[in-house]
Amino acid sequence: MESELPDIYCPFPRRSNSHVPHTREHLDTWTRRTGLIHRESARRRFAQADFGAFVGMVYPTANSEHLDLVADWFVWLFLVDDQLDDGHLGRSPDRVREVVERMRAVVEGTAPGPRPDEEAPAALVALADLWERTVPEASPHWRARFTWHLMTYLTTATTWEAGNRADGVVPSEATYIAKRRHTGAIHVCMDLIEIVVGIGAPESIHNDARFITALEASCNVVCWANDVYSYEKEQLLGEIHNLVHLVRHHRGYGKRQALEHVCAEIAAETKRFLAAESELLDLYPELAGLLVPYLDGMRSWMRGNLDWSRQTPRYNPADVSQYAEPAAYLEESVLGVGADHAPLGAGDSR
Repeated sequence: MESELPDIYCPFPRRSNSHVPHTREHLDTWTRRTGLIHRESARRRFAQADFGAFVGMVYPTANSEHLDLVADWFVWLFLVDDQLDDGHLGRSPDRVREVVERMRAVVEGTAPGPRPDEEAPAALVALADLWERTVPEASPHWRARFTWHLMTYLTTATTWEAGNRADGVVPSEATYIAKRRHTGAIHVCMDLIEIVVGIGAPESIHNDARFITALEASCNVVCWANDVYSYEKEQLLGEIHNLVHLVRHHRGYGKRQALEHVCAEIAAETKRFLAAESELLDLYPELAGLLVPYLDGMRSWMRGNLDWSRQTPRYNPADVSQYAEPAAYLEESVLGVGADHAPLGAGDSR
């Protein structure tokens, strides 16, 4: 059938985390406490996505505390991303500039988080909580790298993607591939491997060409698999930032041919990861104690993302009609920016 997706090559075993049930309960409590989810329609959609299961698949070895932490990061990223991808804010970069700068101030330590009595955007309240719980276990160079990745995600999503949508620009495949690793926030998620497994990879490893290749390839696999599974949803929403869409646009492929092309590229990137992984372990046997769990974390991400994508209603073509009306599940309080309003709690910035 045309609606069936091609197989995606993935030689890694399926795993999950035994702490998922606890993390599901934690997420429900945390999203209520931070104000990220209010309406019942949004909460039903959130529950159906089952982010607790997702985080358990991609961080299968995390302890309960760490699984809760990375699950909160996941939810924060997904809810912010939904606002930027599915709603009007993704076409209005000026409307979110101020709240993004307030986020930068939180993670760079140049300004405190929102006051308890302040009517601040829920995403800012949640970010301040996340940052306070994340940084105690992190080294200064990890914090700097993570901050750069997080802010690059936010600025790329709110300027490059939003600008393309507003101006009707269709990016080239090469440009999109380079930007996709940032708009997908996958570097942020890969950075969290170090927190979860309790390692601190030195900058010499992060700068090693083989490590860069392994990381880039695994990030591409995750992002492109997401594009395959989210293609139907994004077509419905008129989203151009999808590799399958761009392959069709630039190469003139039909839907099935474009899907098969992207799946073949995913397989090639998986093999590129395996080659770089082997070279790293051969070259640095004395660093196996940190490289093995780090690379295993990348493997878990490639496998877990694929398994979750296959089961979540977010990308199920049979349920894609739920996205025809984003207003039914998007909540303005997340970024504190309404269709005709300036950021909440940020003064008159118009």
